[in-house]
Amino acid sequence: MNDSLLNERVVYLNGEYVPESRATIPISDRGFIYGDAVFDTARTFGGKCYRLGEHVDRLMRSLRYVQIDPGLSAAEFTAIAEQVIERNLHLLGPNDDYWVFLRVTRGPNNPEGPADAVPTVIVTCVPLPLAKRASLFRDGIDVVVPSTRRTPPEALNPAAKTHNYLNLIVAGLETQKTSPDAWPVLLDTRGFLTEGSGSNIFLVHDGKVRTPKAQYVLAGVSRAVTMGLCRDLGIEIQEDDLAPYDAATADEAFITSTSLCLCPMGHFNGGVIGDGAVPGPITARLMEAYGAEVKTDYVAQYLSHLR
Repeated sequence: MNDSLLNERVVYLNGEYVPESRATIPISDRGFIYGDAVFDTARTFGGKCYRLGEHVDRLMRSLRYVQIDPGLSAAEFTAIAEQVIERNLHLLGPNDDYWVFLRVTRGPNNPEGPADAVPTVIVTCVPLPLAKRASLFRDGIDVVVPSTRRTPPEALNPAAKTHNYLNLIVAGLETQKTSPDAWPVLLDTRGFLTEGSGSNIFLVHDGKVRTPKAQYVLAGVSRAVTMGLCRDLGIEIQEDDLAPYDAATADEAFITSTSLCLCPMGHFNGGVIGDGAVPGPITARLMEAYGAEVKTDYVAQYLSHLR
């Protein structure tokens, strides 16, 4: 293998580990032409994947929901992901970590129908965008509510993590026109807060933490970790229907996601959250507890990349 390939990330594609530049799929793949695919993401801390088993289990549930048989077990997916990370560790920079993606499409389109398609399985890793997102931990995330509503669970269950992200992408494009640095959190068709792209929202009122009901969001692994930390710390946690009013009048607010873990919000729809402290006291306790849970000062990791 030549030097350029030795310095290139390796991916898993349909049973083989190949250089990223050589990993190709047919233009007829249903994941490309229809978004007929599911995926999940995990991240590493110190090069070790965190709660990979839970992410793989959710991937398997998504596969069952859309009726794709990948021909691999959860244990095999886990082993593949760990192997991809291992083969790419030498390319990881100091104080960096990987975002790990597991994707399964229904495979190349079959004119006779999707039932006979052979699934495409892809596992990749890319460095986390730590520098790009570092300022979020200094200033807090600015969240806005776009006019685009979240796809209702009656149309497509949000518990399945599918490639159909166009709903969230359109909301993001709408947000960028007026608030280029803001993160969108969509309302459901009833007018309550749901989620953003790969992220869940939490509000703090009078020391109590509240988050949208799982029925209307993709209940993230980081969301579950945070709810568990609340219980461990004796902080009341509640799933509830939350209106924009609740966010605008919150004492504190924060976002959870695989990549960010738990990150404070600074503004909602242009208004300052609470007294403007970033993070607020409850959020700060939870961030510290999250760092202890993952055995990494992830906040310091992000802030070290501030330019």
